[in-house]
Amino acid sequence: MKDIPTQILKHNNEEVFFAFRTMEDNHLLHKNDPNPPHRHEFYTILLVKDAYGTHFIDFVEYKIKPQVVFFVNVDQVHQVLTNDTPSGDILMFSNEFLTRNYISRDFISNLGIFSCTTVTPPLEMNADDFAKLVSFSAEIRKAFEGDSPFKFDIIAAHLKLFLIECNRFVASPIDENNPQALQSGRGILRKFRDLLETKFVEWHKVNEYAEAMSISPDYLNNVVKNSIGKTAKEMILQRIVLEAKRMGLHTNLSSKEIAYKLGYDDPSHFSKLFKKETNQSFTNFRASLID
Repeated sequence: MKDIPTQILKHNNEEVFFAFRTMEDNHLLHKNDPNPPHRHEFYTILLVKDAYGTHFIDFVEYKIKPQVVFFVNVDQVHQVLTNDTPSGDILMFSNEFLTRNYISRDFISNLGIFSCTTVTPPLEMNADDFAKLVSFSAEIRKAFEGDSPFKFDIIAAHLKLFLIECNRFVASPIDENNPQALQSGRGILRKFRDLLETKFVEWHKVNEYAEAMSISPDYLNNVVKNSIGKTAKEMILQRIVLEAKRMGLHTNLSSKEIAYKLGYDDPSHFSKLFKKETNQSFTNFRASLID
């Protein structure tokens, strides 16, 4: 049985909460062989300085090229394929790093850079804007490789500046002209996203999430819709289908076995849902991966 490997964050063979690595070092670490598709238990940022190739993130194919920044969320399946030795920086940090350095989950959620159900498109920048990110990354590297007693405070401060700068290039929320509604909905959206990541196998209905959050299903749908342009129901279905696609590509499980793993006692119901959401049967989806 083939499983999707999950990588934990390590530096010098020790588990850590933050790590800096260059794309060159990563390329050599794997002896120029491409990594198989895998998940991370941490957030990853790829700051591409000079590289060409392809980056696959949850079935979306992106071109790797200079002056592009990629964001990979916790548990997203991705694979980096470069033509030659790449040049760039890799910033990796866990939720524990955020907690230890007083960076709230709300800060990450509100940025709109990392998404739990959809891929954040890479950010393409001009030379001046990209140079600013490179300077932040250089300070992070300097602190990471140094021995200052405040090294992680320095890293956290520059990481926040890095992320805030990136946020300038992300599309604004649907209700950006209603700051009060946006602010009041952020906590609800964050809680819903957190619940969705842990409960999507068990809970398939909006009312289950709404009950856990002590709000009505209609209110939850409206808040999510006003914040990101999708209803809570759409996000639930998309998360289930995404996981089905991951297992379809990266495991040898049958469609019936995948249905059971995703909480469906009736595999035919899962098959209908998958076809409705993707406009193709699960069998045809899997066959398309081989073509």
